Amino acid sequence: MKKYHLGEFEEIVLLTTGILHKGAYGVSIKNEIEARLERDVSMGALHTGLIRLEDKGYIRSSQGGATDERAGRPRKYFEITALGKKTIAYSKSSRDKLWNAIPKMIFEPNGSF
Repeated sequence: MKKYHLGEFEEIVLLTTGILHKGAYGVSIKNEIEARLERDVSMGALHTGLIRLEDKGYIRSSQGGATDERAGRPRKYFEITALGKKTIAYSKSSRDKLWNAIPKMIFEPNGSF
């Protein structure tokens, strides 16, 4: 189903936004991905992913309060929308179907993986 299509990085950003819940903003999402997946994330790639997810209607953003550490600029917080939640559920279901279809013997010591 095309309307629920997510790229790998978009899926990671969407899931991480869910993990952080109300504390999801650019730097916190970046740090969480890097810590959990041991994967470097550039702010440019992250912002592109967030914009795409918002354009697709999977997340929405809101402005937080201005802070001195940000020279008076407010943080932009992200939260998952109802469509984003459906998308995550669809993605998980699709992946589970594929994982469950792999013969168990493939994961045995003499298997090909």
